[in-house]
Amino acid sequence: WRALFCALGRRSRHNRNIMADTEEPVAAPVVEEIKPHLPNPRQGEHVFGVAHIFASFNDTFVHVTDLSGKETIVRVTGGMKVKADRDEASPYAAMLAAQDVAVRCKELGVTALHIKMRATGGNKTKSPGPGGQSALRALSRSGLKIGRIEDVTPVPTDSTRKKGGRRGRRL
Repeated sequence: WRALFCALGRRSRHNRNIMADTEEPVAAPVVEEIKPHLPNPRQGEHVFGVAHIFASFNDTFVHVTDLSGKETIVRVTGGMKVKADRDEASPYAAMLAAQDVAVRCKELGVTALHIKMRATGGNKTKSPGPGGQSALRALSRSGLKIGRIEDVTPVPTDSTRKKGGRRGRRL
C-alpha cells in the first residue's frame, strides 16, 4: 500500500510531503463575524429576543433567537462551561451559560427577552431539570428585561411506548 501511495506522489516512504515544493501557499481565509440584523430602537424602547431554555437532567441549553425564532443570536450550554459530565445540568453551569448569553445579547443590542422554558417532554419527564430555574434567574439578574415566560414542553396527546417494559423498572 505504501508503494502505491508513494506512486500517487503525495508522500514519500518516510511520510515527508514531496509535493510541498510544487504547491502554492494558500492564504488563510478571511473570517467575518456575521451579526444578526436587529432593529435600531428609539430611546426607551426595548429590542426583544426569545430565550429558549431547554433544561433536561443531562444538560441545560440557553439559546437566544430573534422574535421569529429563525435567526440564532447566541447559544451556550452548561456542558460548554464545566469540565465534568455530571455537572452539565447543574444550576451553577446553567448560571454561567446564562451569564455568557446575557453578555453577548447586550453586545448585539438585545435589551429584553421573552422566555420559552422546555423540559424533555414527550413520553419522558415533563418537569424541567435543575438548571432551568437558575438560568432564568441569571438572565433576569444580568440586567435584561424579561417579557413573557412560557412553558413549551412537548406534551403528547397519545404517545409511543414508554421505556421500562411491561412490568416496569424493577429496582
